Amino acid sequence: MLTPEQLIATQKANLETLHGLTTKAFEGVEKLVELNLQATKAALNESNQHAQALLSVKDAQELIALQASLFQPLSEKAAAYSRHLYDIASGTSAEFTKAFEGKFAESQAQFAALVENAARNAPAGSETAVAMMKSAVAAANNAFESVQKAVKQATDVAEANFNAVATSATNAAKSAAKKR
Repeated sequence: MLTPEQLIATQKANLETLHGLTTKAFEGVEKLVELNLQATKAALNESNQHAQALLSVKDAQELIALQASLFQPLSEKAAAYSRHLYDIASGTSAEFTKAFEGKFAESQAQFAALVENAARNAPAGSETAVAMMKSAVAAANNAFESVQKAVKQATDVAEANFNAVATSATNAAKSAAKKR
């Protein structure tokens, strides 16, 4: 049985965890806003520069060359923006995952202690039921660990695929720009 002090301590720890996660979420939003502001400022400056360059074009050949020179940096910047966006999202997600895993491990330990305490205080003849309970807890823990490993592997594959697509897109844009 939990004492009032244990309940208060648990609530306090949960409140601190919630505060920490909320802070991390706001930090992620701040990074996203900062990234978008930087991208917007850069786009405005580049638009101004391109407009100035367009005004100085003297013939069709120069216009085609100018347009061709705009596409390669554009794709590279889009890939860089996507990468920054992905980094912000994955970093924030990693913080949440870390907190969840910590709380889950803590809960597992508390539950294991509860089961062990119940086993010690179980009446004679209930050894089979206690063994089954311990086995079920161990199986649930193993299943959760397997799911965690699968999610980690899927995340790694998704990140590798994202990087490959971003690299391919940038290389394709470079190739297209060189052909012009």
